[in-house]
Amino acid sequence: MTPIDGTSILSAAEMRRAEARAMVDEVTVDSLMHAAGVAVAKAVRRLAGESEILVACGAGNNGGDGYVAALALRDMGLAVRVAALADPSSDAAIAARAHWRGPVEPLNVAAPAPVLLDAVFGTGLTRPVDPDLAEKMARLSSPARLVIAVDLPSGVDTDTGAVLGAATVADVTLALGNVKPAHLLVPAATHCGKILLLDIGLGPQSDTKWQVVQRPTFLQAPGAAAHKYTRGMVAVIAGAMPGAAELSAEAALRAGAGYVLLLGETRTTVPHAIVRRPYEPDALGDVRIGTIVIGPGLGRDAAAGAMLDRALDVDTALIIDGDALQLIDKRRMASIRRRTAPTILTPHAGEFDAVFGASDTPRIKQATAAAQTAKAIVVLKGASTIIAGPNGAAIVTQPANSWLSTAGTGDVLTGAIAAMVAAKDLAAVRMIDRVAAGVWLHSEAARRLSGPFLADDLAHGLGAARASI
Repeated sequence: MTPIDGTSILSAAEMRRAEARAMVDEVTVDSLMHAAGVAVAKAVRRLAGESEILVACGAGNNGGDGYVAALALRDMGLAVRVAALADPSSDAAIAARAHWRGPVEPLNVAAPAPVLLDAVFGTGLTRPVDPDLAEKMARLSSPARLVIAVDLPSGVDTDTGAVLGAATVADVTLALGNVKPAHLLVPAATHCGKILLLDIGLGPQSDTKWQVVQRPTFLQAPGAAAHKYTRGMVAVIAGAMPGAAELSAEAALRAGAGYVLLLGETRTTVPHAIVRRPYEPDALGDVRIGTIVIGPGLGRDAAAGAMLDRALDVDTALIIDGDALQLIDKRRMASIRRRTAPTILTPHAGEFDAVFGASDTPRIKQATAAAQTAKAIVVLKGASTIIAGPNGAAIVTQPANSWLSTAGTGDVLTGAIAAMVAAKDLAAVRMIDRVAAGVWLHSEAARRLSGPFLADDLAHGLGAARASI
């Protein structure tokens, strides 16, 4: 069992292709199922201790994994019972049940056990779970002290993270071979509990472009020769509601930027270390600026549009957030596509739909398609944030602290990203990884704050998050 940080993410179709590629030489569906079932059994043995285990098996290959796991657990000396939703329907699952040779109880009459192993539905489920089955699974899971899901909790869509009517709520989910989108995307992710990755012999998936965010260990303390400009200069444009821009400016400074310039009229007190000047178009031409931030509290009038146009014309990395996203029309999207300096768009779901249009496509694919359209990095914010690059790459976070659902936290995120993008001492790091580092710092600061907090508290917390690496 390994943590999932930094590992690859495969869709249902990609997982099927990975399994097909593995089926060479002596590798078969049966051997993969045996490897998966034994890996599950070893993990369950560590998690369940000496408690009795009820293995709930479906008719497909996920159920086959369950039968293999049940046999391996019994051979380890544990008390195991098996309950089945229906007879196995695939050849491999039929063979796995035949090897079990123990009693199989009907799922609807099985008694609960202290540990429930959910092997009813796995990758590839697309239809809603029957309400009667949902009730049966709830009857077995509610009294269990530990619920473990095989690959995915039964009742979730692998690629979208949707709950298909109802889904098992697991304490632990054992991801087989690779992480799937549903392990990360809400609401499915909230049903997974702790996610542990099991090696089932598929080998590395070198062609996948999606991965789980990981701690950015490349963020080190400044070197002996560092100065404020090597650490990065960030310029934040203030507009109609300057408090949002002030949050971004403070966040950039606390996340590690060496110099933050706040351009525009401000009304509240910000740290004295932030340099404040009136906005003038020529100010953006300072060659020392590593990143320009526009959008937080900008407004949507003609003056705001003119500031956005000026920022788009400057050959400097640019982060477009908040109100500025709402100002993107066909002409400005064409300008974004023509830019040679990095552009990062940071929309939440509503802003994303306003810029790129609403779609029922799975969120990771929406984000990567948008990044390709804009020729920019897109940070699709949400309970799980998706950082997508124009080459089809995507980095996805695990669900963050739900207390982030308060005004201003997105402005703090923008500032954290700006600090990473501006840092000259990170020039050797891929831009998408630098953006992901800002997202990680934001999430880590929220995790450390735990309970209710203000966006201002979150900005303050970025320093401790950065120091923890």
